[in-house]
Amino acid sequence: MALDLVHKPDALAAALTETNRLVEAQLDALLPVPETAEARLIEAMRYSVLNGGKRMRAFLVMQTAQLFSVNQTCAARVAASVEMLHAYSLIHDDLPAMDDDDLRRGLPSCHKKFDEATAILAGDALQTRAFEVLAEADTHADPEARCELVLALAAATGMRGMVGGQMIDMQGEGKSLTAPEITRLQALKTGRLIQFSAEAGAILGRAPQAQRHFIAAYGRELGGAFQIYDDVLDETASAEELGKTIGKDAAQGKATMVAILGLDRARAQAERLAEQAAGHLESFGEKADLLRALAGFTVTRKS
Repeated sequence: MALDLVHKPDALAAALTETNRLVEAQLDALLPVPETAEARLIEAMRYSVLNGGKRMRAFLVMQTAQLFSVNQTCAARVAASVEMLHAYSLIHDDLPAMDDDDLRRGLPSCHKKFDEATAILAGDALQTRAFEVLAEADTHADPEARCELVLALAAATGMRGMVGGQMIDMQGEGKSLTAPEITRLQALKTGRLIQFSAEAGAILGRAPQAQRHFIAAYGRELGGAFQIYDDVLDETASAEELGKTIGKDAAQGKATMVAILGLDRARAQAERLAEQAAGHLESFGEKADLLRALAGFTVTRKS
């Protein structure tokens, strides 16, 4: 792999671990279990958002916020919000009406651990709590910044973002989509939330427009690399490594870049996108080394 990236596996692993610690502490505080009748709902929410995962989106928020000297607690709140939104999408994605998956992160999916109705409600509640956190004064002193975060997350995850991408994905099952069509599908379904996660730090830091442009471009290319490499892993990794059912995309006739390009060319495409992502960080110098390392990790990971 000829990626022009900074290789800091130990530093990246340590930073990911610290992000996990900070964000899980926020999630724990933001989702307390009450001694009231809705406790089961919140237990299902906590089960889905506190059950591990790479926390890559949270890491993007924390690292881009650091570029602009954002208060760590404020950044961790936004990172927790993104993880809630992501967990909601996974809960609904695993439902029988969607991808019908019984395994998530090596554990029973929410609807298998609880039941379908509780899973639907847990997803709904995580989504709304995510926006509630962004709108709270503790997230940022400037109400304009909070409004911008809410609007950007809504755009990234609504009908012209993640949810729209999921609709296209479902409609594409068993059909022969072109490479540009698959690229758009993946950009909406997966890439937009990853891009938002990168941009969130710049929004929190009230960064100049030129710097926001570079951060957004980094997030967009990283999101593309991440999804294509996910498709590669679905073909090459074991269920134990991934913590979820493997080979389902092919079995369901889903459109992927692997299906179009083959494994080797798809892997090469993911690597090109990761390299392009890292290139957008040039103006930030050494401060962005961990973000460059993340780009390399995205296309070399095992899960």
